[in-house]
Amino acid sequence: MSDIEIPIEDFRPPSLRTMARVTAMQRRYFDATLEGAENVDPQRPGLFVGNHALMGVLDSPLFVYELYRQTGVFPRSLGDHFHFPTPVWGKLVTRFGAVPGTRENCRRLMESGQHVLVFPGGAREVAKRRDEINQLVWKKRTGFVYMAIEQGFDIIPFASLGCDEAYDIVYDGDDFANGWLGKRLLGNDKINSLMRGGDLFMPLVKGIGPTLLPKAEPFRFAIGKPIPTAHLQGQEKDPAVLWQLREQVSDAITGMLSRMDEERKEQPRPLWRKVLGARKH
Repeated sequence: MSDIEIPIEDFRPPSLRTMARVTAMQRRYFDATLEGAENVDPQRPGLFVGNHALMGVLDSPLFVYELYRQTGVFPRSLGDHFHFPTPVWGKLVTRFGAVPGTRENCRRLMESGQHVLVFPGGAREVAKRRDEINQLVWKKRTGFVYMAIEQGFDIIPFASLGCDEAYDIVYDGDDFANGWLGKRLLGNDKINSLMRGGDLFMPLVKGIGPTLLPKAEPFRFAIGKPIPTAHLQGQEKDPAVLWQLREQVSDAITGMLSRMDEERKEQPRPLWRKVLGARKH
């Protein structure tokens, strides 16, 4: 897959100072905040599970930084496989703790007592359609609950709001699949497989005006109460158990999204954010 060495047990996280420098501009621009840090026990490794943002590059660093700053926890991210062979980018995400999202890698991280972060929606949730803003796009995936139950890890749900609204979607995967070119390409079995049936079609977006500069929408992160799984150990192969736990996690996340959305409607926004195209509440 890649000649990049992926450290698992012997990983050393970057310093908080390094993370602060790397994220400084994003933090100021998006006014990123995190609530619910009291729900994290640094001494009890957990599986952080959340919703992924449109385009996928704006939310993760800010969430990880705030979590690290407030709790001292630096989670290891499970990433889609295409990240790691990519020149420069693969080394960068590896340096900041990401590993290919396989069950074996997840198991090794958990067995070595590390906190783990996963976005069950993966690349498909990053490649959102117009009608999927601030929604979970997880399909039928239950692998994350399987691993949590197997290892007896608490699942720590978290929600990200505002990230999906930094861009407007101009042309999405549905447009592509229904168009002449999409039908031709996806009709080819090999291309269809490579694009996962069109799931990997990244939408064309715009930010401020016609540019790719993201709109200045404040980012809000919330961490919910841990959901224990130790009492379910031994039942990770039961589809009913997996689905019930998956739904419990998704309900927790959507509940936080709904609450934060209501709260922000009551919060005044600085004029400069309105000028830079942030969403009108």
